[in-house]
Amino acid sequence: MRRGLLAVGAVFVAAGVLVAAQQAAPYRAPRGPDGKANLNGIWQALNEGDWDIEGHSAAPGRVMALGAEDAVVPGVGIVEGGPLPYLPAAAAKKKANYEKRLTADPAIKCYLPGVPRAMYLPQPFQIIQSQKHIMMAFQYAGAIRTIYMDEHTPAPADSWMGWSNGHWEGDTLVVDTTGFNDLSWFDRAGNFHSDELHVVERITPASPDHLNYEATIDDKKVFSRPWKMSMTLYRRKEKGARLLEFRCVEFVEDLIYGGLRKK
Repeated sequence: MRRGLLAVGAVFVAAGVLVAAQQAAPYRAPRGPDGKANLNGIWQALNEGDWDIEGHSAAPGRVMALGAEDAVVPGVGIVEGGPLPYLPAAAAKKKANYEKRLTADPAIKCYLPGVPRAMYLPQPFQIIQSQKHIMMAFQYAGAIRTIYMDEHTPAPADSWMGWSNGHWEGDTLVVDTTGFNDLSWFDRAGNFHSDELHVVERITPASPDHLNYEATIDDKKVFSRPWKMSMTLYRRKEKGARLLEFRCVEFVEDLIYGGLRKK
């Protein structure tokens, strides 16, 4: 009897050790032709960062006549480590941006969203991966990012989406992006950057349908220290999932050029 109980106990202990080992083992993503983690797919963030990357309560929207349809959706925020470390003059500019957000937010005018905002807009994007380049195609405004994996060069000129060089650290794709203009915002709340923005992103497969995303922001003209945001990106799995056309330029012609219309 005693031996039988001991044997049964040993089986349960072994099973417990096996389960614990399986739970502790990190996820290993499928491999691409080059042996690197395969990130191909259509992905989307499901958070409220585009309204405000910091934690925020529900609030009236930018157009009061639209009522709840344009209201600010509450969110816990995607910024780590407390309030954004704005320099004093930059904090004043952020406040001014917020007050003018109805017309000043570049995304309202269908300008390219910049990085990292493109990653958490409430629209999907697609990762297309090869050995030399990784492309990210965004539904919003047809925005495109090309990540150069083996020909790392400085940015040839400033641009909305910057210039991205990438490398692998295990299964983590690390993307170093510089060469930004100072025109894009981080969100609708007026959080902004200068042309010295430097973004380092880390994208790690966490399961077949989840990516862990981190972005470290460094901008000495605007912030007193680097800071980080993090979130989960989810695979779009519904039947027929794909990017569709969102040609938003035609939606903003009246906003931008309406004042030029002849009476």
